Amino acid sequence: MTTIGAVSAPPDFLAILDRVAVALDAIVAGDPGPYAALWADIDDVTLYGAWGTTERGHERVTRTFTWVASRFSDGTMEPPEYTVVVVSGGLGLTVGVERGVARVDGGPLQPITLRVTHGFRLLDGRWWLTHRHADHPPVDQRTL
Repeated sequence: MTTIGAVSAPPDFLAILDRVAVALDAIVAGDPGPYAALWADIDDVTLYGAWGTTERGHERVTRTFTWVASRFSDGTMEPPEYTVVVVSGGLGLTVGVERGVARVDGGPLQPITLRVTHGFRLLDGRWWLTHRHADHPPVDQRTL
């Protein structure tokens, strides 16, 4: 087991987290391929995207990544910051924050910050993404 902060995870699960980090960097540079390749080819994968998209099924979810990548250019992402990593049997879950910079729709470089939950399943000995829920962090109303 390797540790992420105070959380332990098996090496094969840490390997998919590394692939997710590389793939996120590619998608904000305009290339959806690496991220789409991490998704299980099953009917019950789901996406609740930060731009309002809600999709179910491998084809619809991965097709959405082509649209997302078409909006981005010149981007780079930091490695995700995980606050929760849980692996139990054939299921994995991460909760964290993704940060980077990118151009959106040809505009100026701008910061990106997303709160993200990913779900993973171990299928035929390999970890796959099966769910993503991302949003733009709202203002904490308790500080107003």
